Amino acid sequence: MAVFTEVSESEAGALLRELNLGELRELRGIQSGIENTNYFVTAEDVLGRREFVLTLFERLTADQLPYYLHLMKHLAQHGIPVPDPAADRNGDILHTMRGKPAALVNKLEGGHELAPDPGHCEQVGAMLARMHLAGRDYNRRQPNLRGLAWWNETVPVVLPFVTPEQAALLRGELAFQNHVAAGSAYAALPRGAIHADLFRDNAMFQDGRLTGFFDFYFAGVDSWLFDLAVCLNDWAIDLATGAHDAQRASAFVNAYAAVRPLSAAERQLLPAMLRAGALRFWISRLWDFHLPREASLLQPHDPSHFERVLRQRVAHPVTAASL
Repeated sequence: MAVFTEVSESEAGALLRELNLGELRELRGIQSGIENTNYFVTAEDVLGRREFVLTLFERLTADQLPYYLHLMKHLAQHGIPVPDPAADRNGDILHTMRGKPAALVNKLEGGHELAPDPGHCEQVGAMLARMHLAGRDYNRRQPNLRGLAWWNETVPVVLPFVTPEQAALLRGELAFQNHVAAGSAYAALPRGAIHADLFRDNAMFQDGRLTGFFDFYFAGVDSWLFDLAVCLNDWAIDLATGAHDAQRASAFVNAYAAVRPLSAAERQLLPAMLRAGALRFWISRLWDFHLPREASLLQPHDPSHFERVLRQRVAHPVTAASL
């Protein structure tokens, strides 16, 4: 999230009236993140004040966006606590603002838990499994746009910006992941809609209780195990070193498996998918850091963080049996 496109109060107010959500009371740009333009929007009507998030999509196209928005609508209708896109009088949930596709969703209650304990991890793990199961009958299909094909395209683009040692690691890990993807165990992995970016700052808690997941704009169809691995690489590591935190990881995986047990293929490939999750975000952060776009509130993430995570996952594999 960032502000690439400035939105005026009059423009935001007009959208609220079009959606029959009342009058604008406050509009604030959101600084965190790097993909889209985001604002907090406070509206007031006869029901009182309510909080929303307005997103203008900077990279995703109007053809791609229905997958994400209708996935959120589908999950909300199946009892998963996610932002629910607001519809206009025609039932449309994809809008246009400043010539760009836009959406307005309700703001989840609470705040981020940036220092999670095993109890937080249990809640997120169980809800992630519920989310995966709820998405089984979602009838739209779109691949994970930041999956293996994108890694193969993007690694050559970022190689000129890294050291020879880093380049060797990128090339070697990419070759390993292509080898894994060609195997029978990978083909057997259960698949469906995944969040693909469920870090600590994309979940909300209030009084220690999980209130929901948000920011589904990297979602796509991929293996559920990859989604689990992305989570473990953030919720269950030491942020300073990238080292595995066994207690939090066990809490997360056991809570997940209590809702949706892991298959034999998933248990076999957990170490490889933990490496895959680290590689994906190292590549994207290198790309965003060295090839940035202009934005009034842009704060690119440090690429070296996921380099450390990847090195930890290669040097110290974490097996399903150890959790």
